[in-house]
Amino acid sequence: MKAAILKDIEKLEIEDIKIPEPKENEILIKVKSCAICGTDIKVFHHGHKHIVFPRITGHEVSGIVVKVGKNVNEYKEGDRVAVAPAIPCGKCYYCRKGQQTMCDNLKAIGYHYDGGFAEYMLVPENAVLNGCVNKIPDNLSFEVASIAEPLACVINGQILSKIEVGDIVLILGAGPIGILHSLLAKINGAGKVILADIAEERIKEAEFTGVYLIDMSKEDIYEKVKKITEGHMADRVIVAVGSKNAQEISLKLVAKRGSINFFGGLPKDSPYIQFDSNLLHYGEFFVVGTHGSTPLHNKIAIELLSSGRINVEKLITHKLPLERIKEGLELVENKKGLKILIFP
Repeated sequence: MKAAILKDIEKLEIEDIKIPEPKENEILIKVKSCAICGTDIKVFHHGHKHIVFPRITGHEVSGIVVKVGKNVNEYKEGDRVAVAPAIPCGKCYYCRKGQQTMCDNLKAIGYHYDGGFAEYMLVPENAVLNGCVNKIPDNLSFEVASIAEPLACVINGQILSKIEVGDIVLILGAGPIGILHSLLAKINGAGKVILADIAEERIKEAEFTGVYLIDMSKEDIYEKVKKITEGHMADRVIVAVGSKNAQEISLKLVAKRGSINFFGGLPKDSPYIQFDSNLLHYGEFFVVGTHGSTPLHNKIAIELLSSGRINVEKLITHKLPLERIKEGLELVENKKGLKILIFP
């Protein structure tokens, strides 16, 4: 099979390798679509503490089951599936508490195990046993199903943000994640949804969402939010970009007793921001972060996509063969287009 193998930092090669054989509790899928994530860019340039080279990356995966281990009964050849890449152990304190994203023994496809930038992908035993393989209905394309993973992370983020019916929701960052946040906030009952970015092109790409848009390169974000909300500001602010400036700005945009979600992480060598704690003290708002998603969030994401309640067709701007994966990575890194899919 053909696979994009990351042999070392910034050393990505397409090679023919042997198709893996599933063990008794594993399954093998033929990858039909694997979306590129911003994390794939970070891994390409900097590696990751959980990655031992060589590694096949890619974790936003959908495909067809082509072979199952002898002990696997829940899945069969021909099943259409999407795979949740974050694999909880199911046994630690946090898993037993229902907080699987905090699992002490969390493993991940594309990090600990080979991922979806290949013609075939082996789904390990712990992923099969912990509900990471979700069947997708016939009305859902493989392309859209591969968006279930980022949508699952967004679902987790909005649960942690405690969005309520009628809330004013402000999202900073109009990339794919910000757009998914805006679409989900609308069906979660938000009274007003505002999406802002410093890039004019991003704002234009997000017009299909039908939410309030703010081009921060031309407009004062504070004054614009104040006007849209009639002085109330935003009940829920979601920082959907890894930006110090955006995190610092959010502290002045949140309403009293509201919440801020630092959804986008900062570089590990520069993780600190200027935090005016008096704003927190007198505003009595809450600050939370979001990390990943659970198999259940992925299942919910598939249901939302298949029902049509969230339509991501316009989010998918590029579809490339595996041989053009480097081009896809460059598109994502340079913020050209939105979701870029790889078809192995």
